Amino acid sequence: MSELLVPWWAQQLTLCGWPLVSDPRLALSAEQAFERLTLLGIDSRDEFAWRLWENASDTGELSIARLAALELLALGSTVGWTHPRTDEAWLLALARDIVTSMPTLKAWLQALTHLGDPALDMAGQALVARERQQRGVSWLKVRHSLKSIDAPAPLWPADLWRARAAIAPVLAWPIQCSAEEQRQQQALLCEQGEVRGPDELKSLLFWLAGQGHRYGWEMDAVRLARQGAESRVEWLSGLGDQQDYGRVLLRFLAEEEPLDWAAWDWLRLVDQAYLGYCAGWLSASEAEVFAAHAIDLLQQRYTDWEAVARAYQRGRSLFEGRDLRETFDSDWSGLLVASRSPWETPLSRILEEEQRHLARAFIQRQRGEADSWVLAIAAIRDPDLIHRRHLDEPLGQARIQDAERYLEEVLGLRREEGTAGLARFWMPAQAHHLNQLAADSRHRVGRKSSQKASRRLAACADHAATIAMAEKYAFYLVMAADSGRYPTSEIKALAQSLCDVLSRFYSDPLRMLSAWHAWETVLSQDEAPDEVSLADDIAWHRHDPGSPFHWLTPSRSLTWLEPGVRPTLTRFTAISLAGPLNEALWQAPQPLAPQDRQALGEWIEHQYALQGASGLIDFLDFLVEAGDRQDYQVNYAPYTLNRTRLEAEIAILESGECADEERIHLLRLKHVRDNACHCNDQDMTAWDIAQLVDLALAGRQLDWLDEDRLSYYLDAAMRLAGQHYSSWHDYAEGLYSGFGFFMDDTPEREAFLMRFREALNAWLEARPLLAGAWASLDFPGSAMTHWTSLHVDILPGEAHHLH
Repeated sequence: MSELLVPWWAQQLTLCGWPLVSDPRLALSAEQAFERLTLLGIDSRDEFAWRLWENASDTGELSIARLAALELLALGSTVGWTHPRTDEAWLLALARDIVTSMPTLKAWLQALTHLGDPALDMAGQALVARERQQRGVSWLKVRHSLKSIDAPAPLWPADLWRARAAIAPVLAWPIQCSAEEQRQQQALLCEQGEVRGPDELKSLLFWLAGQGHRYGWEMDAVRLARQGAESRVEWLSGLGDQQDYGRVLLRFLAEEEPLDWAAWDWLRLVDQAYLGYCAGWLSASEAEVFAAHAIDLLQQRYTDWEAVARAYQRGRSLFEGRDLRETFDSDWSGLLVASRSPWETPLSRILEEEQRHLARAFIQRQRGEADSWVLAIAAIRDPDLIHRRHLDEPLGQARIQDAERYLEEVLGLRREEGTAGLARFWMPAQAHHLNQLAADSRHRVGRKSSQKASRRLAACADHAATIAMAEKYAFYLVMAADSGRYPTSEIKALAQSLCDVLSRFYSDPLRMLSAWHAWETVLSQDEAPDEVSLADDIAWHRHDPGSPFHWLTPSRSLTWLEPGVRPTLTRFTAISLAGPLNEALWQAPQPLAPQDRQALGEWIEHQYALQGASGLIDFLDFLVEAGDRQDYQVNYAPYTLNRTRLEAEIAILESGECADEERIHLLRLKHVRDNACHCNDQDMTAWDIAQLVDLALAGRQLDWLDEDRLSYYLDAAMRLAGQHYSSWHDYAEGLYSGFGFFMDDTPEREAFLMRFREALNAWLEARPLLAGAWASLDFPGSAMTHWTSLHVDILPGEAHHLH
């Protein structure tokens, strides 16, 4: 074919003023060819590809367009913007167009005469003379030969890059870029995305694949769709210089436009991968695998190119802050309708299975470390973390300082505690509590709640609750890693531990997201209904195929260790006997950092006048053996049998000056007289038990008690509770009576009592769900009343006791 068409090509280019040569690609130097392209307004491969295709597919001025295409093809080939096989394919296509529509050389020349170019007319006459003299390649011979010539190669040689035609067609792959072209592409990448090197480019590519602009836009759209007109106006006014974007989004919502624009990110992923190769920052194989990943995502979301184009147009509208839907036909008709379009090949056929497999394997390798689990989970709470792929990436000083402040001021995690201090944020007892409540709700036992709330909670019985606790731990672990205060090896070990646990409790990351979404929906409505929930964010990650969660590799480790201690069910029950004397404790206590121990020690000294381990142990022994309950039984209970004596004692004390001890005695006599908080009707041992547990836990945090000593007191508390009460309700009544009876006189007494009663009710009813654990636990020594949870993430029972 080349022996025939290339000389014919050279003959036709004499009409454009080219010298007659055997091969037009030898007529000019690369510099001369580029200079001529520049005069035509073409200074890059992209513009060249657009112009060649436009001239090759123009049906209006066919002869002029095809002649221009022949010249462009020669110029582009000379500067190295096409490959020889690409030249052959385009030359064959152009020749067929020309000789099919123009049966003779005269007809071809006559179609060009209206250009009114004397030089062209003279060159045409020369061509006619050559044909008459049977020199060169005759028009008839070309016309006859083209009938039997098969296309040597596709016009667009790399199907993988057809998707980039939304930005610019790709005529050749792989390509050789000059140093100057590399510098130009590097400058373009920096201008478009502030990318200054290979690492930043890869970060951008992973961001486009995994989150992109679509995430923020969709979150805005989903939340605005639930709001009224007034809230939307308020949202728009708060956008500042982004109000153009806001107006377009609100118009989409008002007109019920599909809220899909992922193609905006994924087509740009193809483009940026291509530019990254041209810039010298990606190898050809790296660029191909990113492009293949983008196409894989497009194929998962869209059925055809038109759907891709419409989604891209919506995304571009939001990005530019102007509604471009009305220009869709004019913007995309070329790609969607015109002949020889790169998009003539259906979307479903432009990716080979081997390319898909390689791309998926590459992305999964990039997300294969435990770090990826931690960062993906934490990124739902802090979306900026999506840019990170490793916990030990170099960070700026500002980020390090922010993380350090967060650990110190928000978490109260001290440097002296080491990574062991993070264990107190691993709270498997909380997951057990939630799982038990869900199981009970499904079987309509336990706490009472509205039918709607009960149904929501019952639905969670299908989903292990560990992620509801673990997601916060993951975020804290990222902060710990970013602070730089811990050895990398220890952070990595904790990340692997978290990955192992989650992989054990959930068969895959998407099941984990489903569980997280279910629990987040319930917990956010239960605890803070007015705050923005993470449920929308989680739902987005569940449904977007580019989300990192779709590419995480579950751990298959046969041996695994949790990031913190999982207490037994009995131990957790004992810990919960402290009730609302303090905030709910969802894990076994551990020694605090020195400054926190000092603060806790000062609190104990102020409240109980106890100093040091020996003083605490003596008091704990007192609570076990006698406690405040003995004081009531000995000094106050007898008065309930002799009202006259009680009144007389009160009168005597009120008639004179009272020392502190006498004042307290008088106050308690009045409580007996008034039966305050039902003190005369209730067994107030619960007050001693709750104090015993609370102080024993504090003693462990102060490191005044070791684990064995703590176990001794917790076991004693369990025995006392089982001996004196039969249910949490009875225990709560006793605790309330003891709290009220032994409380000092204060103007806020009634307010304190009301708040304590509310706290007790919250613990009994789990309202909110994480107020306290009593609703999910069997009372010490009582018969089992709770339904067995379906999940493995529950607290283990004792060896001799099935849960």
